[in-house]
Amino acid sequence: MELKRVVVTGLGALTPIGNTKDDYWEGLISGKSGAAPITYYDTEKFKTKFACELKDFKVTDFIDRKESRRMDKFAQYAMVAADEAIADSKLNLDEVNKLRVGVIWGAGIGGLETFQQEVLNFASGDGTPRFNPFFIPKMIADIAPGNISIKHGFMGPNYTTVSACASSANALFDALNSIRLGHTDVVVTGGSEAAVTIAGMGGFNAMHALSTRNESPETASRPFDGTRDGFVLGEGAGALILEEYEHAKARGAKIYAEVAGGGLSSDAHHMTAPHPEGIGVIAVMKNCLENAGLKPEDVDHINTHGTSTPLGDVAELKAISKVFGAHAKTININSTKSMTGHLLGAAGAIEAIASILAIENGIVPPTINHETVDENIDPELNLTLNTAQKREVKVAMSNTFGFGGHNACVVFKKLD
Repeated sequence: MELKRVVVTGLGALTPIGNTKDDYWEGLISGKSGAAPITYYDTEKFKTKFACELKDFKVTDFIDRKESRRMDKFAQYAMVAADEAIADSKLNLDEVNKLRVGVIWGAGIGGLETFQQEVLNFASGDGTPRFNPFFIPKMIADIAPGNISIKHGFMGPNYTTVSACASSANALFDALNSIRLGHTDVVVTGGSEAAVTIAGMGGFNAMHALSTRNESPETASRPFDGTRDGFVLGEGAGALILEEYEHAKARGAKIYAEVAGGGLSSDAHHMTAPHPEGIGVIAVMKNCLENAGLKPEDVDHINTHGTSTPLGDVAELKAISKVFGAHAKTININSTKSMTGHLLGAAGAIEAIASILAIENGIVPPTINHETVDENIDPELNLTLNTAQKREVKVAMSNTFGFGGHNACVVFKKLD
């Protein structure tokens, strides 16, 4: 069976450094930090008092007030990003065969704020279980693609992938395969997360996973820097329209890039820590290249998982050196989490968008906040430090890893 070619024809982004695809890209190439003191709740007793929240975002500018109250933030974010991507693709929703349009979405947690609030409400009452009738529908992780499909009438495959921080990259790979195998013509894919809550921040603080650089939030996310002390939590959504190449060409669609392939693997090592030698990461990048029919020397740019944790950054760069050998030193490597923070289940989607826009614009966004050399990192690797770099990018790889040892990798290439 000959596999179908798959291309990207629409993008939507709702991020801590820009509430549209274009604003997000401008934030990336200008090296903008999205980290700031938390505004959602009182942080006095929390170890970490900052995060990468959305800025100047008002959901009722996009969704009817009554309808928005029936959605957790993560689902609201999904709707906004998906609507932008659909509009960007210029799909004619009156003519497209909606039986062959799917929605495959990623979320690592789902409606955490909804769950938190309902439990708090119950705990503060008299013990009578007076729960909101929308509690369960708002909370479940699969409701985001459900809402997208209901709004637009998309009747193809519809589900959520949950693999912690690899969730939306997992969704991208599933979407790619759905179209490749001829099951769908178009898939709305991506991911969303809204975990900047007392439960989210408290839980990650208890794990000692978050940076506590409260005196300088904007510089706290510093992947590859010798003084990094943990990741910065972010929120938002990224959406991509994947489309079968001939279908896109027939309607004259703008094509951003081709989805060349993807890969999955497991560390099979530890609940939260990466394998110190990056064995699972080596496997997933090799799987991805093989799936795409590409050689290591074809890759120009890698958007790393790069969360700014002491163990993870080193393990990933070691794995890159092992997979790419001498060619690793010619690749522009970066971590856009230095600007957006870590969007958990939405990370793979927004970083895939950054990779695609690097191909389109011939610019690799920087890894900001780098001040101190880490002696455990090869100094000859080009980590695109502090300033965006212009270069032709024909092939870009995006890495995303999750608690539980889940590894996902997607690679994009300039359309031939």
